[in-house]
Amino acid sequence: MPIAIAVTSPDLVLPPGDGPTPAAAVLQGPDDQPLDTAVTQTAILLDQCGYLVVLYPDALPAPYVRRLHTVRTVLESERIALLPIALPPLAVAVLARQLRQLSVSDLSPGVLACAARLLAHYIYAGAQLASVARLDRVPVSLAPHLRSLLPGAAFGVLVSPAPCLIRLGKARPPGGPAFPTRLTVARTKPPAKSRSSGGDWVLDTLAPHWRVEGVQEVCPLPEDSGRWWGTRRAVEFAAAIPDPSILYHLVASVRRERCRWCGLELIGDRCGFCAAPHLPPEHQLPPAAAHPLTR
Repeated sequence: MPIAIAVTSPDLVLPPGDGPTPAAAVLQGPDDQPLDTAVTQTAILLDQCGYLVVLYPDALPAPYVRRLHTVRTVLESERIALLPIALPPLAVAVLARQLRQLSVSDLSPGVLACAARLLAHYIYAGAQLASVARLDRVPVSLAPHLRSLLPGAAFGVLVSPAPCLIRLGKARPPGGPAFPTRLTVARTKPPAKSRSSGGDWVLDTLAPHWRVEGVQEVCPLPEDSGRWWGTRRAVEFAAAIPDPSILYHLVASVRRERCRWCGLELIGDRCGFCAAPHLPPEHQLPPAAAHPLTR
């Protein structure tokens, strides 16, 4: 029985990748669904799959985030992992697809939830933008702000794994991944033909420079992308490992620990379900002291 993977918008559910890829559930916000309906639907998911891992962009509006926590509180369930991801919306969708691919493997729920943080480091995410005047995700100096006011301005922005901002036509593309990736691209409109606007920099320049193994274009641009990038005039991209066997090996090779609070397996420094930090042995309390209310 696959562990359920959920997102917060239908446009974060990408077409299946290689191998078996279960569908993702979509959890709606407070403006679109009453609380009792949200609780009922989430309870059904838990009954069917046992555990639920929810990914959402860290720019998700606060009322939406409160709704997710309210549902988990009402259900009094420790089987729901709520994971804010500091990546652009398209990259969150790519990460969710990777977890969907892994959800049919033998990875435990705790390891699968923690895998989101691990795999996020292997996603190269960015955008081609017509303006950086409202971009607050990478440092932007005064000169790019002023150039954003000029007709035909175009910029390439990389936010993960390291921030980078270039003016198209004036600098080499940023360095790409040293491992096989597939590029996922989303845009609001067909690419511009003008050289001054950067043309289709993502497909014509970046993809060959990164030597990606394939390109998948999806439509439309995620709804939250405009807020994330500060403009809807964007071509968003994310390069990620497409092979589920490589993803599985990457996750399975990490040392596993046992969460001393909820008891689930974890990798890394924090439990994906209860968010309790994993302490090194010298800082850990004896089991009885770690759970003072246990008798």
